[in-house]
Amino acid sequence: MNESASEPATFVAKRELSLRIFLILAALFIASLVACNLIFRKFFHWAPIEGLTFEQSVGLLPYPITFLVTDLISECFGKKKANWVVISGLFASAFTLIIITISQAIPAADWSPVSDAEFNHVFGSTIVAVSASMTAYLLAQFLDVRLFHFWKKRTQGKKLWLRNNLSTIPSQFIDTFAVLFLMCAAGQIQWELFSTLLLNGVIFKFIVALLDTPLVYLGSWLIRRPFGLKLGEEIVM
Repeated sequence: MNESASEPATFVAKRELSLRIFLILAALFIASLVACNLIFRKFFHWAPIEGLTFEQSVGLLPYPITFLVTDLISECFGKKKANWVVISGLFASAFTLIIITISQAIPAADWSPVSDAEFNHVFGSTIVAVSASMTAYLLAQFLDVRLFHFWKKRTQGKKLWLRNNLSTIPSQFIDTFAVLFLMCAAGQIQWELFSTLLLNGVIFKFIVALLDTPLVYLGSWLIRRPFGLKLGEEIVM
């Protein structure tokens, strides 16, 4: 009697746990995506080794997290849930764009620590950036999810490292190319910098994609462990 009564309770507990994990991953995805769009105007130099210097926007730093999260959701929760998160990120970006546009239209008070000119200097290009990012985002993220499940099916749920990299690397190239092209076309970045920023972005994201492979293995193992699932098996919510 007690055993039969505990089975529904265990099922409910695992369902709630899976929902919490999914919501945490979705929140991390959306926060990283929105942050990218807000901080993109600051650029930095990074020379990890002699002769190799990266010149990139700081918006590039949180963006690989979005691909890591979609791969984890694709791997552990399935293609449908991953597409849900991608669409949620699109709405979050659009809502951010609306709020910034409204904020720009409201005059600053005389005593405001941030003047209209300062606010517009920081967020004035955000509309262009978010529009470009949303276009590239749709192409890259849906491609990432589709490629991930294509390779998952081809490898029969094995070789996680292969589907992680063969989905992330092409998708991040598409994203980098599309964003830079649209930003240059809008006059936000000089065309002379296009090839340099594209090459730097592709190399940087390629390195990050390789480095995040252990994180995908670790994350998928930690997520599956409470449910007793093997590699390639998905959580049913």
